[in-house]
Amino acid sequence: MSSLIEQAAQRLEQLRQAGVTVPEVDAAPAPAAPPAALPPAREPVATSRRVELDLDQLAAAGIVTPSAPRSTVADQFRVIKRPLIANAVGKGATTLTHGNLIMVTSAVAGEGKSFTSVNLAMSIAAELDHTVVLVDADVARPSMLRMLGLPPSAGLLDVLEGKAELADVLMRTNVDKLTLLPSGTPHPKATELLASDAMATLLDEMATRYPDRIVIFDSPPLLLTTESRVLASHMGQIVVVVAAGRTQQSAVQQALDTIDACPVRLLVLNKARSDSVGYGTQGYGYGYGYGHGEPYERSDGNTTEPAAPAAGRTEG
Repeated sequence: MSSLIEQAAQRLEQLRQAGVTVPEVDAAPAPAAPPAALPPAREPVATSRRVELDLDQLAAAGIVTPSAPRSTVADQFRVIKRPLIANAVGKGATTLTHGNLIMVTSAVAGEGKSFTSVNLAMSIAAELDHTVVLVDADVARPSMLRMLGLPPSAGLLDVLEGKAELADVLMRTNVDKLTLLPSGTPHPKATELLASDAMATLLDEMATRYPDRIVIFDSPPLLLTTESRVLASHMGQIVVVVAAGRTQQSAVQQALDTIDACPVRLLVLNKARSDSVGYGTQGYGYGYGYGHGEPYERSDGNTTEPAAPAAGRTEG
């Protein structure tokens, strides 16, 4: 028995032979080609710029650089960075919140905090297991870019104001593991921006997004501005630079009192005389404590633990 399709075809042919016009039926359209596969989604690509630091010029200015020969300054910063790194990675005496956020400050201006910040960042960048972001948080008197021989640029304040994305203002450098974040465009409400929810969110992201990253903040003096005190409330560790023979112990204690809530406060003695040792007339000593972070007393009246001296400068 023929199929219905065959019977229908025979009937159409009979009608055509009888002179009946039968309309042609278009062939069924070919099935549409499947849509092309969409490319896999890509992770956002950081658009941070790359800048070239003149390492020879920085070395001549006393900055620790990767290719520089071993020096007393480099050795001193190896000593200074070791407890900071241990605290940052949770190997210190106590577990810290945001231990990898380190603020470098001083009681008053001119004690060498910016020089210490840059050298500390350079020294940590030499580590095999850590990367460093150096942030110029001295928004009233930024000096990081000038010290590094770079022109002014957008940065932290622009991000907090919503005028730039963090990835757009970060500066990768020719020091492999060192990235810079400038202070950015001056703003009349800089203190309020540093105290804003946007700042808290940014710091939390910087602290937690990359576990191998240590973030160093070159911050204003504690007794001259309010910005540093606001910033200190977010830090896991604070380094206070003290100029030997210049800063009164009462000023150091007053500065420490303003950051009493920070669990780790480390003192770095800058420009310590060391004629008897033969290394020159400037240097670094260090001391640190937990809780109240009381400074160590030296026999010569300086408020820090003694350490071998190193060449130093007084900028910042």
